[in-house]
Amino acid sequence: MLSALLFDVDGTLADTERDGHRPAFNAAFMEFGLGWEWDPDLYGALLAVTGGKERIRFHAERIGTSLPDDLVVELHAAKTRHYTRMLAEGGIPLRPGVRRLLEEARAAGVVLAIATTTTPENVTALLRHSLAPDGPEWFALIAAGDVVPAKKPAPDIYRWALERLGLRPGECLALEDSHNGLRASLGAGIPTVITVNGYTRDDDFTGALAVLTDLGEPGAPYRRLDGEGSGVVDLATLRSWHGR
Repeated sequence: MLSALLFDVDGTLADTERDGHRPAFNAAFMEFGLGWEWDPDLYGALLAVTGGKERIRFHAERIGTSLPDDLVVELHAAKTRHYTRMLAEGGIPLRPGVRRLLEEARAAGVVLAIATTTTPENVTALLRHSLAPDGPEWFALIAAGDVVPAKKPAPDIYRWALERLGLRPGECLALEDSHNGLRASLGAGIPTVITVNGYTRDDDFTGALAVLTDLGEPGAPYRRLDGEGSGVVDLATLRSWHGR
C-alpha cells in the first residue's frame, strides 16, 4: 500500500539549480571578493558533488585554493540569504504538476515528506513563496541539510526520514531528479519515480519505476524517457507503478 510520498527539492519540486542556486552562489562569491563565477556548464559539472558547502570546498581544491571551514560556512550562509531573497521575489516557480499532485495527495490523506540535502531554510522558503504561505505545514516531515552527516548518494537521509515517519520503505515512493538522488532512495529500499531536468537528463536511472520529463499537466502531458507513454501523474498512476 502506498502511504507516503517523499520528495527531493532541488530539480524535483522546482528547477532551482541553474536559475536559483547558481546565481546565488555567484552573488556570495562576489560579496566576499573571491572572483569566482560558476557558469551553467561549470555548475552542471559541480552538481556531481552533493551539498552546497561540499561543492564550495571541492571547487576550491580543484583550482588549488584552500578555504578555512569558517569561511566556507559564511559563504554558504550568504548564498542562502541571496537564494531566499530570490524566492521572496517570486523568481522560482514549482515544476509542472507538482502543486496538483501535492494537493491531490494531501486531500487523500497520503503522507507528504521532504528528503533533501539542501538547507532547511532553503526548503521552507521555497515552500512558502512558491507553494503556499503554509506550504511547510503540508509536509509531515522535512528531512533536510545536515541532519545526517553523509549526503546523497548515501541513503542516510531517506533512512532517517523513514525512521521518524514510522514507515517501511515499501509503503513509500520517492520522487527524485538525479542519479545521486536515485542511488540514495534505492539504497534505502524506496521505489522511485524520476522527473529529469536539463542537468540530469542524461544520468543513469537504472532501477527507477519511471523516468519522465515532468509530472505533466492537463494539456501538457509528461513524456516517458524510459519507454513509451505520456500523460499526467496522479495518485492512481503512482499506485499503479508502485504496485509493480
